[in-house]
Amino acid sequence: MAAGRRRGEALLRAGLAALLCALHVQAACQDATVTQELLKEGFHRDLLVKVELDVAEEDAAGCTVAARTRLPAGIYVDPYELASLQQHNLTKAVLIPDVIDVEAPEYLATDLLVLLYMEPDPRCSRCFRAALPVHGRYHRPAEESKEALVVLKSPEVLVCCCDNRLRTECWKPAEAEAPCSGKTSGPCQWYSVTHKPSDSRSRMQIWTLLPSDLLRIKKIRND
Repeated sequence: MAAGRRRGEALLRAGLAALLCALHVQAACQDATVTQELLKEGFHRDLLVKVELDVAEEDAAGCTVAARTRLPAGIYVDPYELASLQQHNLTKAVLIPDVIDVEAPEYLATDLLVLLYMEPDPRCSRCFRAALPVHGRYHRPAEESKEALVVLKSPEVLVCCCDNRLRTECWKPAEAEAPCSGKTSGPCQWYSVTHKPSDSRSRMQIWTLLPSDLLRIKKIRND
């Protein structure tokens, strides 16, 4: 009976130790703070994304950070404009699909997945930022309002740190559509980082189509 009690106490101590260890790892988990904002007015805007990693400043050095976001059908990226920006090293992004109908209205378009590489912020050693031109699509006519509201969801933060020993126990391995652009030439694992909710101004008001616009689009499609 005494042996059974001692065995039970040992199991209890082991369970408590495992729980404390799990709590310690959870407390040590790094996450991120994300903000995104649609700049300018009208149909042609700039999507500004900022990420601050909750890590030591020296640990963020050498990391590649990207924001993976799904743009709804009401917003698109012009691949030709993006190619020009990338040629001048003004931005770097991967579009999926990479063939986009820039003239299609919202109801004939599909969602767009964007992997946006971010640049280190010179004012903050663990902060990253990137801007991407986006454009609004026309929507169907609405009886209640002449405007449609397009809302962007918060992006997924991907981090690739091939050149340091940043802890990744609580980050989920992620499949990315583009390679890590770090200094190493070997394989690199992307990780999905949880992020804190943050207020973001990522809503876009777009004019709806007029009946004459619908007739014009139909004529263009038939031609």
